[in-house]
Amino acid sequence: MNIKSQISIVFHLDKCIGCHTCSIACKNAWTDRKGAEYMWWNNVETKPGTGYPHRWEEQDLYRGGWEKSGSKAKLRGAGKVKGLGVIFQNPNLPSLDNYYEPWTYRYEKLLDAPEGDDQPTAEPISLITGDRITPKAGPNWDDDLGGSPLYARNDSNLEGLSDEEKESLFQLERMVMFYLPRICNHCLNPACVAGCPSGAIYKRGEDGIVLINQKKCRAWRLCVTACPYKKVYFNWNTGKSEKCILCYPRVETMQIPACMHSCVGRIRYLGVMLYDADRIEKAASSEDRDLVGNQLDLFLDPRDPEVISQAKKAGIPDSTMEAARNSPVWKYVKEWGLALPLHPEFRTLPSLFYALPLLPAMASMENNFYSSTSSSLWNNVDDSRLPMKYLANLFSAGDTELIRNILKKMLAVRIHRRSVTVGDITKKEASRVLQDSGLSAETADAVFRLTSLAGYRDRFVIPPAHREEAIEAIENTFIRKENTGFGFTEKPERGL
Repeated sequence: MNIKSQISIVFHLDKCIGCHTCSIACKNAWTDRKGAEYMWWNNVETKPGTGYPHRWEEQDLYRGGWEKSGSKAKLRGAGKVKGLGVIFQNPNLPSLDNYYEPWTYRYEKLLDAPEGDDQPTAEPISLITGDRITPKAGPNWDDDLGGSPLYARNDSNLEGLSDEEKESLFQLERMVMFYLPRICNHCLNPACVAGCPSGAIYKRGEDGIVLINQKKCRAWRLCVTACPYKKVYFNWNTGKSEKCILCYPRVETMQIPACMHSCVGRIRYLGVMLYDADRIEKAASSEDRDLVGNQLDLFLDPRDPEVISQAKKAGIPDSTMEAARNSPVWKYVKEWGLALPLHPEFRTLPSLFYALPLLPAMASMENNFYSSTSSSLWNNVDDSRLPMKYLANLFSAGDTELIRNILKKMLAVRIHRRSVTVGDITKKEASRVLQDSGLSAETADAVFRLTSLAGYRDRFVIPPAHREEAIEAIENTFIRKENTGFGFTEKPERGL
């Protein structure tokens, strides 16, 4: 057992309002400079939709992540041999058109325009060339367009849905959408780390944050290809790759990342999870149907005496163990089983999990009155406007039963709280729904409190950094495994 700690995150999709405040906070803090104009380390997408960069989920196009080859996982489009073949001309890199050409406006036109009959306008100009352009795309170009024929209909996650199900999504009375905020997943098996020829990308030992050493980066850009979530970007001005750093200077001083600090909907949770690094290879090499279960099995109970003993031997501080025991991520992911990783079939084993969107309750009209009976307002999860298969393609490698069980739990919590606070659902009915979902009333109340009433210290549990001890631990246990993302591929330099 090789126990390590990982800063992990949960985004609660039922609470995201799509305001993009998180994106702006990150942009102002980290990517408001030359060469980073098109970068959005944090972005919020509308689903169904093709996202940013355009069609990032289609690995037949971008060749990101890992694929199962025999009994092991291998990189799709990076690695020593594959990387050498595309090192000078890489067809799997997103182009600027897949992102967008960033622009501003020539505001002086408003002030310097000669007097005339027409109202002057501020011309859009490229932030890269300075020339006048006509904007054709942006990081949230398809925002809110749940029925857009240009974006939503081309969502790759619609694969496997019947024609009838697809068309029903775009009928006015059934039109549906939800928001999907994305940052770097700081994966346990990061493809970007494995794909980097110069060893510039590494995973920190004390908290698992994935960083890029700017001194070692040689602009091969194979990390951009390797990341299936397309959360590594190339700075055309500095000639270096960049990515989300999870605001580690803030985390090291026990402050939360900027995107989480500014989140209006309070959808974000951050905490510590313990995992067994010796089992990463097995989990990443699983069959598709076992990927989620094997990844979740990596995470260890911080209250287990054996885990506590092994963690102490691994040099994990007591303060980190205490933070792991109070982690809201542990509760959502392991204790309650309400959150899943995004696209587990990419086999990077993400450390960012999503509590699924149950979507708003919908009342129906009966005899010119709104009906709030359990058969209308509280529909069965199988009657959701959003097909189960769609969510399965996003979060469970196609396992609809796993999605169904989570939605049943979330609906049970909603019905239980309705019974407690409003009283139009009987306690007997609420108890039956809870029993069917496998939850107790006490657990349902705990889920409700952390979802709806949690304070700052409940949502964010950050341990002291202990940076000096982490460097010593890595130097003593450093193991390099060639051409895989397992373990840590680079000794961090002191002072980084």
